Amino acid sequence: RPVGRMARAEPPVATFERRVLRSAAEHHYLRVRLELPDGGSRPSVAQFKQLVVSALRELHGEVGAALPVDVLTYEEKTLSAILRVISSGLVKLWSALTLLGFYQNRRCAFRVLQTSPFLLALSGNSRELVL
Repeated sequence: RPVGRMARAEPPVATFERRVLRSAAEHHYLRVRLELPDGGSRPSVAQFKQLVVSALRELHGEVGAALPVDVLTYEEKTLSAILRVISSGLVKLWSALTLLGFYQNRRCAFRVLQTSPFLLALSGNSRELVL
């Protein structure tokens, strides 16, 4: 022990613990809109559901097509829908919808407007709020 020097205490070793919190929700909900060029027929709710399933099949094969997706609401006038998917399939569904480019040989595009593990969160959109 050196004389005249104060003994330094070693700083405590920093501990780091990484915590990743995943949503415990069983389902995720997506508000989507199908954009079609003017003219031509608009898909019925059954055709809309088939379009979603075919988008999944095109990108992810038969395993993707087997993903349980429910169309909870569908407005044929605006081509808007609320979809429910199991949380583990959210990325598969979102990517399949994003990459879909044709409906009945016409260009189309899906827009995912909102997504949430809570259906109530999709009941209103602050961006469309009229004061």
